[in-house]
Amino acid sequence: MKLHDLQPAPGSKKRSKRIGRGHGSGKGKTGGKGMMGQKARSGPGPYRTFEGGQNRLVKRMPFKRGFTNIWRVEYQVVNLEQLLDWPAEVEIGPETLLEARLIRNKRLPLKVLGQGEVHRAMVVRAHKFSASARQKIEAAGGTVVELPWVVERHSRSRGPNPSVRRST
Repeated sequence: MKLHDLQPAPGSKKRSKRIGRGHGSGKGKTGGKGMMGQKARSGPGPYRTFEGGQNRLVKRMPFKRGFTNIWRVEYQVVNLEQLLDWPAEVEIGPETLLEARLIRNKRLPLKVLGQGEVHRAMVVRAHKFSASARQKIEAAGGTVVELPWVVERHSRSRGPNPSVRRST
């Protein structure tokens, strides 16, 4: 291979559009910019949220900015220091914590966090454990039972979704 044999890879070099070079080119007169208007002028166009001068949506509804994950799972949190007063023979789980009013809702999953020290063995049942909570419970001779948590996915509309076409 010699220097005069070198050429770019096929498809890597694209010819630029020659805008405003007569009717025959297909990009003559207005140069693909349509007729007049703010977007046909030179320079940058209007800002992203521009709505033709009317008060724009992001100004009208500032509280709607950002992202909200509609599938987020919210956990009820209990720290190890809250479980220290529990009797040793009682198995600690969502039902017993609900009776003791340490958690408020039986439908939400339970997570145990590791704040506090554990000095005795205990059996703790929850949907999730932090790494430090798991380590402290097992170091004290206790057992950790992780409960399954099935997320119920509901229809995103309100109520059932009847067919648009009626079969008669």
